[in-house]
Amino acid sequence: MRINTELWVKAYLRTCNSSGAAAFVVRRGDEHGGSVFVRINKLDGTSTLFGPAAAGLADAVSDRFWSLRFAGSDAAADALIARESSFDPDLWVIEVEDRDGRDFLGDWLISE
Repeated sequence: MRINTELWVKAYLRTCNSSGAAAFVVRRGDEHGGSVFVRINKLDGTSTLFGPAAAGLADAVSDRFWSLRFAGSDAAADALIARESSFDPDLWVIEVEDRDGRDFLGDWLISE
């Protein structure tokens, strides 16, 4: 059983903040089942955006996984988030401000 989204978000924010990065919720979605997008803002006009990994992973029932969705300008990242949120009202967006570009996703990050 997977923990609810709000609890995961709170734990992730604590991890980021305790590691010296500023992390905050930009958009709050459904507390139980909303999808989460993680935006890493490098504070130089560029961002990296991670979104939920494709369905079908063996452990996806109990764990959350992310994959790289975008890397580039802040404006393009904003546009992608706006597009995603236009058809998913339950979407969460977390922004992490870190000049080093650390994502703090560890084993949850997969490459496709």
